Amino acid sequence: MSQQSPAGGQRNAGGHRSGGGGGVAGGGTVFAAVLLSLAGVLGILQGIAAIANDDVYARVGDYVFEFDLTAWGWIHLVLGVVLVLLAVGLFKGHDWARAGGITLAGLSAVANFLWLPYQPWWALTLLAIDVFIIWALCSSWSHSTD
Repeated sequence: MSQQSPAGGQRNAGGHRSGGGGGVAGGGTVFAAVLLSLAGVLGILQGIAAIANDDVYARVGDYVFEFDLTAWGWIHLVLGVVLVLLAVGLFKGHDWARAGGITLAGLSAVANFLWLPYQPWWALTLLAIDVFIIWALCSSWSHSTD
């Protein structure tokens, strides 16, 4: 049993939206898009800070995954820009942006894990945001069997 929802598309008996691809995103997807854009903007700022001045971040002890801070800056800058672009796609309700958001949030989580020795609390905060993004995108994704 399905009924027409006011936002377009159809809702099935469980209340999940199906069909109507390309409409405005709803519920958990909007939450994920906001978090994705936040993580993207923070990644951009983090990357710019690392590229502009290597003295901004100090490494805490020895670490296996050592890169030059300029390289880390470019990694975070590129990831941040792509995350913001995917957030725009999520706000528009595109499924490719949802799949890309899950993938890139996972890559961002790995990058932030590797960033731990430079900024431990910042990296843990962004890691938590990435986990929430993945959770929100996966839990709000309803598949249509039509």
